[in-house]
Amino acid sequence: MVSDAPASERRLKGRCYCGQSRFEVADAFRYAANCHCSQCRRTTGSAFKPFAGIERRKLAVIAGADGLLIVGEPDAHDAHCGRCGSLLFSVVRDGAYVHVALGTLEDAPGIRPSHHIFVGSKAPWYEITDDLPQFEGHSP
Repeated sequence: MVSDAPASERRLKGRCYCGQSRFEVADAFRYAANCHCSQCRRTTGSAFKPFAGIERRKLAVIAGADGLLIVGEPDAHDAHCGRCGSLLFSVVRDGAYVHVALGTLEDAPGIRPSHHIFVGSKAPWYEITDDLPQFEGHSP
């Protein structure tokens, strides 16, 4: 993936657990949420996936691109490190956007999750205790 983000935008660094796969992304996220759907829970091994959405062209894989494990289709997939399995980002919205897994960022983004989505299928053992809005499916 090649980035065409303006040079003036702050760049954030992200990486997988083992360090083989690394990326940079503009700190210009459009939205952020905590997703509780069963797919996000399975791919992260957690109660939910905190993510931030941005145009796909604003993310660049800078190391380990040839070793990524792509699960899905070209314009709708999860990108994992092929060595350690870390979920780095998901390509969504017909390939136009990526949802960056916030836990992979080394730098703090300027955005925080503002709501919970797919709480209708959240883990039964997890209780949401913050005051963020909750949506049964996608946010409106």
